[in-house]
Order: sequence, then C-alpha cells, then structure tokens
Amino acid sequence: MICPFCGSNEDKVIDSRAAEAGKVIRRRRQCTSCDKRFTTYERVEQTSRIAVVKRDGKRVPFDRDNIARGLDAACGKRPVSEDAKQRLVDEVEEELHREFDREVSSQVIGERVMAKLRDLDEVAYIRFASEYHQFKTVDDIMEELKAMTSKPKDVKNQQGLFP
Repeated sequence: MICPFCGSNEDKVIDSRAAEAGKVIRRRRQCTSCDKRFTTYERVEQTSRIAVVKRDGKRVPFDRDNIARGLDAACGKRPVSEDAKQRLVDEVEEELHREFDREVSSQVIGERVMAKLRDLDEVAYIRFASEYHQFKTVDDIMEELKAMTSKPKDVKNQQGLFP
C-alpha cells in the first residue's frame, strides 16, 4: 500500500481484524519509511450488480442509498436510531442479493422495506407507504390504517399466525 503521508509503498501490517460483520478486513499498517500508521480496508468487489426495474420500465443499478434516503424521510423526527435504519437497509440488501441474480422490481424492494418498517415504527411505515403507494386522498390513508389495525401484528422471530 502507498503511505498517505510520505508516498512510500513499503509498509508492514501491524494488526488485522474483521469488520462489518466479517464482510470487511481492517488492517492497521505502519510505513517503514516514515513510521506513521494508517488503516486500510479490504472488501470483496461486488461483481454481480442487480438492476432495479422501475415502474416505468427503466432499469437502473441497485443503490442502497436510495433505500436509506427513503427511510430517513419516513423516520424524520421519529425515535428510530441510525443503527436500526442501517440494519434494515442491510437486511433488505442481503435478501435481494441472495434471492435475485440480475433484476428486481422496485415494487419488491418497496414491499420488503415496508414489511420491515412496519415492525420498526408504525408511523414511519405509514409515511413510507403513503409515498410508495402514492396515496391521493385521506381516504386512501384511512384504508391503509384500517388494514394495518385489523391484521394482528406478528411477533418477530416467531412463526406467523396467518398465512
């Protein structure tokens, strides 16, 4: 690695450890020329990119930041931690990479985010659903609220009551 301080490419690894749930290796290095220390990260390159098929038929590369921005908007001023939001994005991304090879519809992504968001915060769920479903009237929102309150809430990590 090239030293960010002196530009030398001679260094030694002092410490290596897993980071980000084992998906990344963090290496602490020391330059043999200037003796300064710096950190590098190794990640597996994502070669299989998933394309998202939008409602209008356009295909765009999957970008987890789009999910994060939607969650930030839905969770604005709600007691939802950044860690919980990042965990939700990680879970959705992991599911998509596991289940889809090349393409996934934006509808599938939205449904998965809404399902996880409903368990996390119901108000944020309604906010996200109102954008996702493009509600036009208050009646549309009321219908969603009725559907949400009429269906029993499943307990996390427990088999569902109703199929």
